Amino acid sequence: MGDRQFSSAYRFLKKIGLNYPEQEYGHVSFGQIFKKTFKTYRDAFLLRHIMNSALLSPLLPRKIRPWVLRKIGCHVGKDVFIGAEIYVDSGHADLIYIEDHAHVTARTVLLCHKRDLTDYCVGDDYAALAYKTGEIHLCKGCSTGTATLIMPGVTIGEGAIVGAGSLVTKDIPAWTIATGRPAKVVKKIPNRENYERTDI
Repeated sequence: MGDRQFSSAYRFLKKIGLNYPEQEYGHVSFGQIFKKTFKTYRDAFLLRHIMNSALLSPLLPRKIRPWVLRKIGCHVGKDVFIGAEIYVDSGHADLIYIEDHAHVTARTVLLCHKRDLTDYCVGDDYAALAYKTGEIHLCKGCSTGTATLIMPGVTIGEGAIVGAGSLVTKDIPAWTIATGRPAKVVKKIPNRENYERTDI
């Protein structure tokens, strides 16, 4: 595709050295660039200065951080716990769904986009590859362990627990415990009526 077939805004981005994928940005307008830039700065301010503010510490996990995530576009339910220093894919925040009573613990990464390597071959320009996006669903009452990395398109089922440091590339079923890189189910959580304690 010739360069003249792209928008003038996209040609400008390329001229100043910003090598964005042409499939997503080839026909972007200057107005869209301005709007996206403004949102990026606003979201960055909220994520950097409000999410981990020492002054707001008592209110951060259950009040301030869920509010910030809603402001940047995430879908956040009631009584959600958001830990410190989490990373949210703010450019695709609208693809993140966190249901009631979910726990997103410290340094969890919610990543909604990745490069599409389907047709990637020797000699290709990695920076020119298109992105694949996918929704992340953290269902009611689930919990992500510290430093968990959740990839695009993943659903963590109701009540499921993901162990610390896990890499979640596939769905985790409801009421299971999963851990590892990549995360795999290591235990099914029992029903209360069938539960017998074995640690006493």
